[in-house]
Amino acid sequence: MTAASRPATILEVARLAGVSKTSVSRYYSGERERLSATMQERISAAAEQVGYHPNPLARSLKGGPSGLVGMLVADIRNPFSVAIMHGLEQACRQAGLSLMVCNSDNDPDQERQQLAMMSSWRIEGLVVNAAGCHSDALRQFVTSGTPVVLLDRSLADVQVDEVGLDNTAAIDMAIDHLVAQGYSRLLYVTEPPAQASSRQARLARFESRCAGQGLDATILCTELHDQQALDQRLGALAPVVSHARPAILCANGQVTLAVAHRMRALDLRSGEIGLIGIDELDWCGLTEPGITTLAQPTDAIGQAAIDCLRTRQHDRSADRQYRAFAPQLIQRGSTQPPASH
Repeated sequence: MTAASRPATILEVARLAGVSKTSVSRYYSGERERLSATMQERISAAAEQVGYHPNPLARSLKGGPSGLVGMLVADIRNPFSVAIMHGLEQACRQAGLSLMVCNSDNDPDQERQQLAMMSSWRIEGLVVNAAGCHSDALRQFVTSGTPVVLLDRSLADVQVDEVGLDNTAAIDMAIDHLVAQGYSRLLYVTEPPAQASSRQARLARFESRCAGQGLDATILCTELHDQQALDQRLGALAPVVSHARPAILCANGQVTLAVAHRMRALDLRSGEIGLIGIDELDWCGLTEPGITTLAQPTDAIGQAAIDCLRTRQHDRSADRQYRAFAPQLIQRGSTQPPASH
């Protein structure tokens, strides 16, 4: 292999940057904060000039840090998962780490297999959006010293750091907004909550808040492919009664999409029937009159997950963290009742 065709080495980067091999290794192994900003810039420029790309597998086989953070998501098609992946990847890149993503497709057996696979890769940290209850597998990561963060979904018998949305604040914000807009009959639509603690938390808060305020509230727990169940419940919201305006609160972005589709099919007008959803989706501002959402700060959540992993790497005895982030209300026409005549 000629010099022109062989892969560049870490030694070449070090020589060109005028730093030690140890400094370059730290730059690519998640320890960039130990280097000055000037040194980081020199290493980055030198690596780009010689075409150096780290090999996480080779480092792992040598027993060194792999530079890999694993992410296991329950449903990679979920817009929330995509947004969180972006936040995590950005945070990993800034820390000199690489993100490896696996999708369980909400299948507990697939989740177990993916966890076993990531264990063999000697990842430096694991972020889990759990589909099942493989607590034993997760505890093995913790026992081995691998930091674990639960994302959006809790597991009662796995005591690790958690990050996600402040579900209580989200439901309160949605109900307060709907009531302020004059809606007094509320329908909460959610997927079956059994496998997701975040769904359970949002549902419980909706029930308690509505009961406490004496609101006329109903709940629909359904699989999103069950159009008959959606149509039956949505159809019962019409005709609109002027003194008891109905509104729909959707538990997540996928629910919002399913409800919006069925409202259009049933010729139910947003605004006359209020519509608000947790999770901001790209299309929510495009459809007329626009759908009001509660946007999760996914970049901040992703950064917090990586921060938790890094803290745990350096101090296994650090206090367990639970970081909950409030959403941002993005108001659009779907929660703007038409003027009374």
